Amino acid sequence: MKSNNGKALFLPFMQIPTGHHHVAEALMDELNKSNHSIQSEKVDILAYSYGKLERIVSSTYLLWIRFIPHTYNWMYDQVANSELTSNRKILFEFLFLSFFKRLIKETKPEILFCTHALPSYLAGRLKSTHNLSAIIVNVYTDYFVNNIWGIDGIDYHIVPSVEVKFHLIRKGVKEQNIFVTGIPVHGAFYPKPIAFQTNKINILVTGGSLGIGDIDELLPHKSSLKNLHYYVLCGKNKRLYETLKNRRNIRITPIPYINNKQEMNRIYDKVDAVLTKPGGVTVSECLKKKKVIFISNTLPGQERINLDQLKYLGLVIPINLHNQTVENQIVSFFSSKSRRRQYQANMERYHSSLENKSMIEILDLIIKK
Repeated sequence: MKSNNGKALFLPFMQIPTGHHHVAEALMDELNKSNHSIQSEKVDILAYSYGKLERIVSSTYLLWIRFIPHTYNWMYDQVANSELTSNRKILFEFLFLSFFKRLIKETKPEILFCTHALPSYLAGRLKSTHNLSAIIVNVYTDYFVNNIWGIDGIDYHIVPSVEVKFHLIRKGVKEQNIFVTGIPVHGAFYPKPIAFQTNKINILVTGGSLGIGDIDELLPHKSSLKNLHYYVLCGKNKRLYETLKNRRNIRITPIPYINNKQEMNRIYDKVDAVLTKPGGVTVSECLKKKKVIFISNTLPGQERINLDQLKYLGLVIPINLHNQTVENQIVSFFSSKSRRRQYQANMERYHSSLENKSMIEILDLIIKK
C-alpha cells in the first residue's frame, strides 16, 4: 500500500443487514484499532448504482425466499454454482461495471475488501485489465465459494475453512495469499469455557427473522422438560417478542433487539447451545464462542450449501422437525457423552486449522505488502 493515509472501501451488496454487512463492519472495526491512518467506507454497489431501486430488489428477494423458496434455490444454483458464462459476465458488466468505475474514480481507494461475490468479480475484472491498481481482498461470508467471486486479479483471500483454502489453491491461488480465519466476527466475541450442567440446559434461539408459526415448531407452549430453558432472540420482530412475553412460560425468556456486541457476548456466555439457521453472522459467532450449534429452518440457496459444508466439518447438528420433538433431540445430544466428546473434538480441530495471527496482524500484513 502506498501510504498510511489511504482509503479502504468495504463492498457488500444490498442494504439488507446480512453477513456481508456484519463482516465488513467487523473488519472496519479491526482496521480502526490498527496503527494505520486509513479512512474506511462501506458502499453497497447496488444502492450506489441504482438508488431507491435497491429497496425494491431487496424486498423482492426477501419475499422470494419466503414464499417460493424452491424456485430461488434453483435460480441460485444456476447463477452462482454453474460456470460463469460469457453472457452472464456481459450482463453483470452491463449493469454495474460503469458504476463501479465511477465509484473507484470518486473514492480513489488503495485497498478494497469485497464481502460479496459481485463486487469481487467487478474489481477483479478491472484489475485484470489494468484499470485498477488497488489491493483487492476477498472476504468470504459463506463456507463455500460460488462461481461469481473474482479469482484473477484478486490479491488476498480471507477464508472460513481449510476446505475453502484448498479449493482456491486448485483454482490457481498462491497459498501465501490465503488466510484461514473463519468468517470474521466482531472482536467482542471470544471463547469463555463454562462448566456444563446436565441438570439445566440453556438454549439460545435466534428467532428474529422467523414468524410465530416457525417459533411454535421449535418451542412447545408448555415444556415437559424442566431442565431446558430457552432464550429467544426476537431482534426487531416486536410481534414475536410480545407474543412470547404474554405466554408467561417460565422456561422461555424473549429478548428484544440487541445492538451492543458486548451484551450479545454475555448472552452467549449464559447458554450451552444455539438453535439457529446455517447462515449469517450467528453461526460464525457461535464457532468463535465454541458453542454447540443446532440447525433448523434452512433458507434456500447459500444456506443449504452452508449446511452441507458445516455438517461435513461436524460443526452443526441438524434438527429434524418431522421426527421427534426438538427438545428430545437437544436432550438426546447432551445426554450422550460420546456425542459431546466428538463434537468438542470437531470444534477443536476446526479452531486448530485457523491462523495463529490475529485479524489486526493479518490486516497489517496485507497493508504493508
